[in-house]
Amino acid sequence: MKTIPYWIETAGAFPDRSGKPLTEDTDLVVVGAGLTGLSTALHSARKGARVTLVEKGQIGSGASARNGGMANLGFTIGVQQAIRRYGLERAREIYNSYGEAVDTVERLVDEESIDCQFNRVGRLGVASRPAHFEGKKAQQRDLAKYFGHETTLVSKSELRSEIGSDAYHGGLLDPFSAALHVGRFVRGMAEACERAGVEIHERNAAIGVRRTAAGRFEVSTERGVIRAGQVMMATDAYTDKNFPWLRRQQVCLGSFIIVTEPLGEELARDIIPKARLIVDSNQVCHYFRLTPDNRLLFGGRARFAPSDPTSDKKSGAVLFREMCAIFPQLAGTKVEYVWGGSVGFAMDRIVHAGQADDGVYYSMGYAGHGVQMATHMGQVMAEVMDGHPEASPVRDIAPPRIPLYNGTAWFLPFAGAYYKTLDRIR
Repeated sequence: MKTIPYWIETAGAFPDRSGKPLTEDTDLVVVGAGLTGLSTALHSARKGARVTLVEKGQIGSGASARNGGMANLGFTIGVQQAIRRYGLERAREIYNSYGEAVDTVERLVDEESIDCQFNRVGRLGVASRPAHFEGKKAQQRDLAKYFGHETTLVSKSELRSEIGSDAYHGGLLDPFSAALHVGRFVRGMAEACERAGVEIHERNAAIGVRRTAAGRFEVSTERGVIRAGQVMMATDAYTDKNFPWLRRQQVCLGSFIIVTEPLGEELARDIIPKARLIVDSNQVCHYFRLTPDNRLLFGGRARFAPSDPTSDKKSGAVLFREMCAIFPQLAGTKVEYVWGGSVGFAMDRIVHAGQADDGVYYSMGYAGHGVQMATHMGQVMAEVMDGHPEASPVRDIAPPRIPLYNGTAWFLPFAGAYYKTLDRIR
């Protein structure tokens, strides 16, 4: 098994953007060249700003090309829960932003002619227990009643038309969610940034930010200092210890993915006939889809452990067993890729974005919706930094503090055991 993400290896060559002379003065420094950073940089440059983008690794080497390639509508909390927290109008605004985010991805694909196989194939949320299907019914009613969003229930008897497995008890179909090749999308966004005049510096980590007496910023990097009028932190789950204030805002969970060998058209259409994006209803969930070349991508938490080549292979073995339990017809299939990555969750499981006490801007906590929300929040934060704070759907909603947490999630094994127990008994 290769431990490189399938999306990176099949995206085509990425140019080396390291080693260039560093700009000493600019309007905006964006730290992190994933989708948040690329989108922020692109939209800010379109407004006329001089933008410098610094990345400690290679473009897309973090979460942006380590995910399932799903741009799904909907957030990770329930409709009723959102209304209780924020009131109906604000909950509706936040929910709608998740749909607008998929539109943002599609618009950028069209505007920048990015060949990333974007296709609105729809997301099918499948019920892992009979009781979960009752929850899907309630979810459908709430989405229609409060948010005006129409979805389709799929009963257990109808489910074979959507998935070649008897493991589930029905589902809820949202037709507007989209699949895309995220490696190609990341590459295309970087090329769009450069066309707009953004300076990109790879393999040059930011190691500190200091606000000067004049109100500007000095961003220290491994290759020198950049002075800037504004700074945007776009590191999400890959924020390192140089920025502890941002690390403390969220918990980072591992997520792991395997990709099979090509299955052929007949087998691929047997397991997912309509090429839907599929996510199950467990607390420790699985998500899966077909790739453009008819492989099965199958992901999940697998193990509550950090990603490294050894851990990834162990997680791959777990995922293979779980994949075959759902699709016995894949028992003899080879797995060609396995990798892991980190997903950032705030305690309230919604996106948070704004300005820290020292004036640095940030966006983080995509909770498994990063493909579309990172891209969209980059556009939003370009507007916020241009003097339009009302553009943010999460304005004035601060991330809740996490008790006894300093940025190192020592409690994850205990949390993992708890949620796995819930999946067995509920």
